Amino acid sequence: MSYNLTYKQFNERSILIEWPKTIDEDILNDVLQFKAKIKALEMFEITVIKHAYQSLLIQFKNNITDVESLITTLKSIYQSQTEIISFQNKIWKIPVCYDPFFGIDLANLANKKGLSIETVIEKHSQVTYKVYFIGFLPGFLYLGGLDNALETPRKATPRLQIEKGSVAIGGNQTGIYPSNSPGGWNIIGQTPINFFNVNKSEPCFARAGDGIKFIPVSKKEFLDIKTLVEHDVYIIESEVIND
Repeated sequence: MSYNLTYKQFNERSILIEWPKTIDEDILNDVLQFKAKIKALEMFEITVIKHAYQSLLIQFKNNITDVESLITTLKSIYQSQTEIISFQNKIWKIPVCYDPFFGIDLANLANKKGLSIETVIEKHSQVTYKVYFIGFLPGFLYLGGLDNALETPRKATPRLQIEKGSVAIGGNQTGIYPSNSPGGWNIIGQTPINFFNVNKSEPCFARAGDGIKFIPVSKKEFLDIKTLVEHDVYIIESEVIND
Protein backbone atom coordinates (compact mmCIF):
# COMPACT_ATOMS: atom_id res chain seq x y z
CA MET A 1 0.00 0.00 0.00
CA SER A 2 1.24 3.48 -0.84
CA TYR A 3 -0.03 6.83 0.43
CA ASN A 4 -0.34 10.33 -0.96
CA LEU A 5 2.56 11.90 0.91
CA THR A 6 3.35 15.55 1.47
CA TYR A 7 6.96 16.68 0.99
CA LYS A 8 8.25 20.07 2.13
CA GLN A 9 11.42 21.79 3.15
CA PHE A 10 11.57 21.96 6.95
CA ASN A 11 14.67 24.14 7.18
CA GLU A 12 17.76 24.82 5.08
CA ARG A 13 19.06 21.27 5.63
CA SER A 14 15.93 19.22 6.21
CA ILE A 15 12.96 17.71 4.38
CA LEU A 16 9.74 16.75 6.20
CA ILE A 17 7.59 13.99 4.71
CA GLU A 18 4.06 13.54 6.08
CA TRP A 19 1.48 10.75 5.87
CA PRO A 20 -2.28 11.01 6.64
CA LYS A 21 -2.69 12.29 10.18
CA THR A 22 -3.95 9.20 11.93
CA ILE A 23 -2.35 6.68 14.30
CA ASP A 24 -2.35 3.48 12.27
CA GLU A 25 -0.12 0.40 12.13
CA ASP A 26 -0.16 0.30 8.31
CA ILE A 27 1.08 3.89 8.22
CA LEU A 28 3.78 3.05 10.78
CA ASN A 29 4.96 0.13 8.65
CA ASP A 30 5.01 2.36 5.56
CA VAL A 31 7.03 5.03 7.39
CA LEU A 32 9.55 2.45 8.59
CA GLN A 33 9.84 0.89 5.13
CA PHE A 34 10.52 4.26 3.51
CA LYS A 35 13.02 5.15 6.23
CA ALA A 36 14.83 1.83 5.70
CA LYS A 37 14.89 2.28 1.91
CA ILE A 38 16.51 5.70 2.23
CA LYS A 39 19.13 4.47 4.68
CA ALA A 40 19.90 1.35 2.62
CA LEU A 41 20.52 3.27 -0.62
CA GLU A 42 23.19 5.48 0.97
CA MET A 43 22.56 8.11 -1.69
CA PHE A 44 22.71 11.11 0.62
CA GLU A 45 24.89 12.57 3.34
CA ILE A 46 22.31 12.34 6.12
CA THR A 47 23.02 13.40 9.69
CA VAL A 48 19.60 12.58 11.17
CA ILE A 49 16.61 10.60 9.96
CA LYS A 50 13.81 10.16 12.47
CA HIS A 51 10.12 9.43 12.40
CA ALA A 52 6.98 10.14 14.40
CA TYR A 53 3.45 8.74 14.11
CA GLN A 54 2.87 10.00 10.56
CA SER A 55 6.05 11.77 9.49
CA LEU A 56 9.68 11.36 8.52
CA LEU A 57 12.27 14.09 9.03
CA ILE A 58 15.49 13.88 7.03
CA GLN A 59 18.34 16.19 7.94
CA PHE A 60 21.25 16.46 5.53
CA LYS A 61 24.87 17.33 6.19
CA ASN A 62 24.83 20.30 3.83
CA ASN A 63 22.31 22.94 2.85
CA ILE A 64 19.72 21.84 0.28
CA THR A 65 20.44 23.63 -3.00
CA ASP A 66 17.75 22.10 -5.22
CA VAL A 67 14.63 21.26 -3.23
CA GLU A 68 12.49 20.18 -6.19
CA SER A 69 15.10 17.77 -7.50
CA LEU A 70 15.62 16.26 -4.04
CA ILE A 71 11.90 15.80 -3.48
CA THR A 72 11.56 14.18 -6.92
CA THR A 73 14.30 11.71 -5.98
CA LEU A 74 12.67 10.92 -2.65
CA LYS A 75 9.31 10.35 -4.37
CA SER A 76 11.01 7.95 -6.77
CA ILE A 77 12.54 6.03 -3.88
CA TYR A 78 9.16 5.79 -2.14
CA GLN A 79 7.44 4.48 -5.28
CA SER A 80 10.24 2.06 -6.16
CA GLN A 81 9.55 -1.64 -6.12
CA THR A 82 12.50 -2.30 -3.87
CA GLU A 83 12.16 -5.62 -2.06
CA ILE A 84 10.16 -5.15 1.11
CA ILE A 85 12.52 -4.90 4.04
CA SER A 86 11.83 -7.40 6.81
CA PHE A 87 12.06 -6.30 10.42
CA GLN A 88 12.48 -8.66 13.35
CA ASN A 89 10.16 -7.24 15.97
CA LYS A 90 9.54 -8.45 19.50
CA ILE A 91 6.85 -8.29 22.13
CA TRP A 92 8.43 -7.17 25.41
CA LYS A 93 6.71 -8.29 28.60
CA ILE A 94 6.98 -5.47 31.12
CA PRO A 95 6.13 -6.11 34.80
CA VAL A 96 3.95 -3.36 36.29
CA CYS A 97 2.76 -2.94 39.86
CA TYR A 98 -0.64 -1.25 39.96
CA ASP A 99 -0.61 -1.00 43.76
CA PRO A 100 -2.02 2.37 45.01
CA PHE A 101 1.43 3.13 46.42
CA PHE A 102 2.64 3.49 42.81
CA GLY A 103 -0.64 4.14 40.94
CA ILE A 104 -1.38 7.44 42.62
CA ASP A 105 -4.02 8.45 40.05
CA LEU A 106 -5.51 4.99 39.53
CA ALA A 107 -8.46 5.32 41.91
CA ASN A 108 -9.36 8.79 40.66
CA LEU A 109 -9.13 7.69 37.02
CA ALA A 110 -11.30 4.63 37.70
CA ASN A 111 -13.89 6.81 39.43
CA LYS A 112 -13.99 9.30 36.54
CA LYS A 113 -14.46 6.48 34.03
CA GLY A 114 -17.11 4.71 36.13
CA LEU A 115 -14.98 1.58 36.32
CA SER A 116 -13.59 -0.50 39.15
CA ILE A 117 -9.86 -0.38 39.76
CA GLU A 118 -9.68 -4.06 38.83
CA THR A 119 -11.37 -3.35 35.48
CA VAL A 120 -8.96 -0.51 34.70
CA ILE A 121 -6.00 -2.79 35.42
CA GLU A 122 -7.49 -5.58 33.32
CA LYS A 123 -8.22 -3.30 30.36
CA HIS A 124 -4.78 -1.70 30.55
CA SER A 125 -2.84 -4.96 30.80
CA GLN A 126 -4.76 -7.13 28.33
CA VAL A 127 -3.61 -5.15 25.28
CA THR A 128 -0.38 -5.60 23.34
CA TYR A 129 0.67 -2.03 22.55
CA LYS A 130 2.57 -1.03 19.44
CA VAL A 131 5.73 1.09 19.76
CA TYR A 132 5.36 3.87 17.20
CA PHE A 133 8.44 5.90 18.00
CA ILE A 134 10.72 7.02 20.82
CA GLY A 135 10.96 10.64 21.89
CA PHE A 136 10.16 13.42 24.38
CA LEU A 137 12.70 11.84 26.75
CA PRO A 138 15.38 9.25 25.85
CA GLY A 139 13.63 5.90 26.15
CA PHE A 140 10.09 7.32 26.25
CA LEU A 141 7.97 4.99 24.10
CA TYR A 142 4.96 6.36 22.23
CA LEU A 143 2.51 3.47 22.32
CA GLY A 144 -0.67 2.88 20.34
CA GLY A 145 -3.56 0.61 21.27
CA LEU A 146 -5.04 1.99 24.48
CA ASP A 147 -8.60 0.80 25.13
CA ASN A 148 -10.99 3.68 24.34
CA ALA A 149 -12.66 3.18 27.72
CA LEU A 150 -9.44 4.32 29.43
CA GLU A 151 -8.88 7.54 27.47
CA THR A 152 -8.38 10.30 30.04
CA PRO A 153 -7.29 13.92 29.52
CA ARG A 154 -3.90 15.01 30.74
CA LYS A 155 -3.85 16.89 34.00
CA ALA A 156 -4.54 20.62 33.78
CA THR A 157 -1.53 21.24 36.02
CA PRO A 158 1.43 18.90 35.37
CA ARG A 159 3.41 17.52 38.28
CA LEU A 160 6.91 18.91 38.68
CA GLN A 161 8.32 15.45 39.38
CA ILE A 162 7.18 12.05 38.20
CA GLU A 163 9.17 9.05 39.33
CA LYS A 164 11.16 6.97 36.89
CA GLY A 165 9.23 3.90 35.72
CA SER A 166 5.81 5.45 36.25
CA VAL A 167 3.19 3.97 33.93
CA ALA A 168 0.61 6.55 32.92
CA ILE A 169 -2.29 7.47 30.67
CA GLY A 170 -2.57 10.77 28.84
CA GLY A 171 -5.39 11.29 26.36
CA ASN A 172 -5.59 8.24 24.10
CA GLN A 173 -2.05 7.10 24.88
CA THR A 174 -0.26 5.16 27.58
CA GLY A 175 3.44 5.28 28.30
CA ILE A 176 6.29 4.84 30.76
CA TYR A 177 8.43 7.66 32.12
CA PRO A 178 12.02 6.42 31.61
CA SER A 179 13.50 8.92 34.07
CA ASN A 180 12.43 11.36 36.77
CA SER A 181 10.79 14.29 35.03
CA PRO A 182 7.86 16.69 35.05
CA GLY A 183 4.70 15.39 33.40
CA GLY A 184 0.96 15.71 33.17
CA TRP A 185 -0.18 12.14 32.55
CA ASN A 186 -2.30 10.12 34.99
CA ILE A 187 -0.10 7.66 36.88
CA ILE A 188 -1.63 4.20 37.30
CA GLY A 189 1.37 2.05 38.19
CA GLN A 190 5.12 1.61 38.02
CA THR A 191 7.62 -0.74 36.44
CA PRO A 192 11.10 -1.50 37.81
CA ILE A 193 12.48 -1.90 34.27
CA ASN A 194 15.05 0.55 32.86
CA PHE A 195 13.97 1.90 29.48
CA PHE A 196 17.16 3.83 28.85
CA ASN A 197 20.68 2.89 29.87
CA VAL A 198 23.62 4.85 28.41
CA ASN A 199 25.96 1.99 29.35
CA LYS A 200 24.27 -0.43 26.94
CA SER A 201 25.23 -0.77 23.27
CA GLU A 202 21.54 -0.18 22.56
CA PRO A 203 20.46 2.25 25.32
CA CYS A 204 16.76 1.54 24.68
CA PHE A 205 15.94 -2.14 24.17
CA ALA A 206 12.65 -1.51 22.35
CA ARG A 207 12.27 0.00 18.90
CA ALA A 208 9.53 1.15 16.58
CA GLY A 209 7.36 -1.76 15.47
CA ASP A 210 7.88 -3.76 18.67
CA GLY A 211 5.06 -4.67 21.03
CA ILE A 212 4.74 -3.92 24.74
CA LYS A 213 2.69 -6.15 27.02
CA PHE A 214 2.19 -5.05 30.63
CA ILE A 215 2.22 -7.88 33.16
CA PRO A 216 0.60 -7.06 36.54
CA VAL A 217 2.81 -7.96 39.51
CA SER A 218 2.48 -7.59 43.28
CA LYS A 219 4.43 -5.04 45.29
CA LYS A 220 6.73 -7.81 46.56
CA GLU A 221 7.36 -9.05 43.01
CA PHE A 222 8.05 -5.45 41.96
CA LEU A 223 10.69 -5.05 44.68
CA ASP A 224 12.28 -8.42 43.86
CA ILE A 225 12.54 -7.52 40.16
CA LYS A 226 13.88 -4.06 41.02
CA THR A 227 16.71 -5.67 42.98
CA LEU A 228 17.60 -7.85 39.99
CA VAL A 229 17.46 -4.83 37.66
CA GLU A 230 19.76 -2.84 39.96
CA HIS A 231 22.28 -5.68 39.81
CA ASP A 232 21.89 -5.86 36.02
CA VAL A 233 20.86 -9.51 36.05
CA TYR A 234 17.17 -9.20 35.15
CA ILE A 235 16.29 -10.39 31.65
CA ILE A 236 13.12 -8.94 30.16
CA GLU A 237 10.93 -11.69 28.78
CA SER A 238 10.23 -11.28 25.08
CA GLU A 239 9.11 -13.16 22.01
CA VAL A 240 9.74 -12.60 18.32
CA ILE A 241 6.56 -11.69 16.46
CA ASN A 242 7.89 -11.77 12.89
CA ASP A 243 11.08 -12.67 11.03
